[in-house]
Amino acid sequence: MQLNEIQRASQEQFARQSKRYAQGHILENVEDVREALKQITLPPHARVLDVATGAGHTALCLASLGHDVIAADIAAPMLERVREGAAKRGLSVETRQHAAEKFPYGDAEFDLVTCRVAAHHFSSPPDFVREAARVLKPGGYFLLIDGSVADDHPEAEEWLHQVEKLRDPSHNRLGTPRMWSRLCESNGMRVEFTELTPFKQPDVQWYFETAATSPENRERVLQLIADAPQQARELFHLGEEDGRIVWWWQRLTLIARKS
Repeated sequence: MQLNEIQRASQEQFARQSKRYAQGHILENVEDVREALKQITLPPHARVLDVATGAGHTALCLASLGHDVIAADIAAPMLERVREGAAKRGLSVETRQHAAEKFPYGDAEFDLVTCRVAAHHFSSPPDFVREAARVLKPGGYFLLIDGSVADDHPEAEEWLHQVEKLRDPSHNRLGTPRMWSRLCESNGMRVEFTELTPFKQPDVQWYFETAATSPENRERVLQLIADAPQQARELFHLGEEDGRIVWWWQRLTLIARKS
């Protein structure tokens, strides 16, 4: 694969940290996926592509419903986690290694393209959405779940971007609901649903350990938290519980349908 600097950073980060994303990770709870699927009508044995699958929690959920799933990721060790999870659950999932910005599939191959809590690492969200639209069949669905920031909160958005970049240098940028909606619409997909829901970060130390944040960057994040602007404090409910720093990340669920 020909990878750019941002893609290489993601590949290296998630190769190193793949075991932290398997059993016991917070993303193992797929209730957000199940809730979103209630609004999507799929044929039996739908053809599904899960992009940047990580440890495969979304892909395995869809496979358990009887769908034909490809779990794709830029990091080979993540795909090992998918295969381990599939074997443990007696499920069949195909794995493919590739970047999110260019897919090795033909046009109109899939009934559903999903991407969950990963798109903020992508080097080019426009290329990703263009590819998702290209490989969808007419009437097919695009499901995006990712961290986000409510529209028209630039100060909070910039603060969170700084925090995320220090915690995990492979982070690129969180997209707002408006940004993702415009990308979908410019690529022939009609947005049928968007929702921002609060998603509690367990505590800042867990947050650091998941990304193996360097000691220097941990200190810088803690200083950003101490100096957080009021807009960020209010939007993310930044505070303390039992001596632990906690906040509520905003999670976007977006469903679009190809015309």
